[in-house]
Amino acid sequence: MSLEFIPTVWAARLLTALEKSLIYGQANVSNRIYEGEIREAGNTVKIGSVGDVSIGTYVKNEDIADPEVLTDDAQTLLIDQAKYFNFYVDSVDRAQQNVNVLDEAMRRSAWALREKADTFLAGVMEAGVDAGNTIGSVGTPEVPTKDNAYEYLVDLGVLLDESDTPIDGRFVVVPAWFHGLLLKDDRFVSSGAFRGDVRLANGEVGEAAGFRILKSNNVPNTAGAKYKIIAGHSIATAYVEQVLDIKTYQPEKRFGDAVKGLHVYGAKVLRPTALACLIASKS
Repeated sequence: MSLEFIPTVWAARLLTALEKSLIYGQANVSNRIYEGEIREAGNTVKIGSVGDVSIGTYVKNEDIADPEVLTDDAQTLLIDQAKYFNFYVDSVDRAQQNVNVLDEAMRRSAWALREKADTFLAGVMEAGVDAGNTIGSVGTPEVPTKDNAYEYLVDLGVLLDESDTPIDGRFVVVPAWFHGLLLKDDRFVSSGAFRGDVRLANGEVGEAAGFRILKSNNVPNTAGAKYKIIAGHSIATAYVEQVLDIKTYQPEKRFGDAVKGLHVYGAKVLRPTALACLIASKS
């Protein structure tokens, strides 16, 4: 007897597991407001925006200028990433273990997809940071210490202030070693405690210098150096994803069940000045 399989139930499980695991793709780091319905890789999402409106000075008893024609600064978000999983469970293994082996395999599939999507998103955000909002460089990265790691967060905050980035909801994603430096600074230890009413986000480890601090091993880096520590607000980056198809089938020449699924996604930095980046090395 083949394993009973309900595609809609499994698809919902996969999406939930993937979203819970994301750091860069969660709602307080990137936004999903343009997600809509994605049917296949290669689709695009058109994001319209209105250009700046000019302000004139009114003079009593004089005609005002003719109305200006507003410009449409549309941007295109391409869903250009398509990843799949395809695994098989032999009937003998299923009988000797139990049906939960499929649940575990689905969780592992979600974790693997998470790594791909999270790394992709981190790279998109790194590449999209406005050049004027960067501290350090690949050629000459900063080398934070326990005495000044906190101050680098303050500097990132100043860059965002000067770019008119909203204050509420700012984040910064740091590697484990940078978080370790913060833990050695009394300023972080004393200010980093969460309020009792705060719901923690994935990977969140504290609050400091106006940021929610998130820790991730997917911070972009070059061979364990030149880490791109990204700070900003979720208005900066749009992320869209969809699990398009998920099916069970029985390979013709095997006794057992296989499951395959397709995950498509894309991302775009819409407001580069709402991101800031610290390029730093351990030593």
